[in-house]
Formats: sequence, C-alpha cells, structure tokens
Amino acid sequence: MQELQEFIREVKDFPKPGVVFKDITPLLVNHSMREQALQSLISLMPDRQIDVVVGVESRGFFFGTLLAAALKCSFVPVRKPGKLPFQTLTQVYDLEYGQDSLQIHTDGIKKGDKVLIHDDVLATGGTAKAVCNLVEALGGEVVQCNFLMELAFLNGRDKLKGFNTKAVVTY
Repeated sequence: MQELQEFIREVKDFPKPGVVFKDITPLLVNHSMREQALQSLISLMPDRQIDVVVGVESRGFFFGTLLAAALKCSFVPVRKPGKLPFQTLTQVYDLEYGQDSLQIHTDGIKKGDKVLIHDDVLATGGTAKAVCNLVEALGGEVVQCNFLMELAFLNGRDKLKGFNTKAVVTY
C-alpha cells in the first residue's frame, strides 16, 4: 500500500491550524492508482454478499459508486441535512465540540439488505457510527465498514466495535 500512499497528498493546516489533511485528489486523477485503490478496497471483503453500498458525503461517493458498480449492487448516499430531496431519516452524532447530523433516504435500505458502508477516511469514528445507526434503523445489516484510509491514532475503531472494519492504508 506504500505505492497508494505516495498519491495521497498531505496538506498542513487544512481546514484549520494543526490539522494535516489527507488529500486523495492526486489518487483520483491517476487512472492506474485509482484502479489499484478500487481493487484494494474490493479485496478487503472477499466472498461477502453485498446488496447496497452506502457512501458518506462527500469523498465517500468517489469510491462508493465505483464499489457499487464493481459489486453490481445499489449505491445509497448519506448526506448532510437538506441535501437529499425525498423523505429522510436523520442521525445526530457528537463532534469534539458540538454536534452534527447526517441523513439517508428512507427508501434507500430495505429490511435485510446486506450493506457495505464506505468512506474515504476513518478518523474519530463518529460519522461512521452514525451511518451504521442509520442503516440499522432502516432494517439493513452492516456487513462491513471500509475505508481508503484510517487515522489509527484517533481511535475511530473504538466507536465501531461490533462492526467489521477495514482500511486499505493506515496512518
């Protein structure tokens, strides 16, 4: 995975001082590296039956839609409030200072659907746990949470105990 890491640019002090942002746009513009990343994500879930890939706004959409196409299944977006045009279910979750929320269309997941949740990065785990809650509230079964990157020093896996969680690259 060292080769993929070379295409993940680090931007210091973005979006605020002290943060080192992991920018995947160099990976996205390189066809062969993008394909390698996709194949690496697929390899994280051998022999798993998936009915729906849920992608988390917004960088989770890039590979989420590609995963859904490769797995020949549905893609459902999870977005910030007010971005989805139909009936939604909302999940509020805690941030370090305050709260945020995410929404999913109420008809996006059917009872018993086997769901792969995908986002670009696992950081503190709050967003991913909120998405797991949304999927389960609609009757879906979270088969796996997968990420292109994991920032292990932020202990996001702690919030995802009980969920099969995988990442291609770990920092």
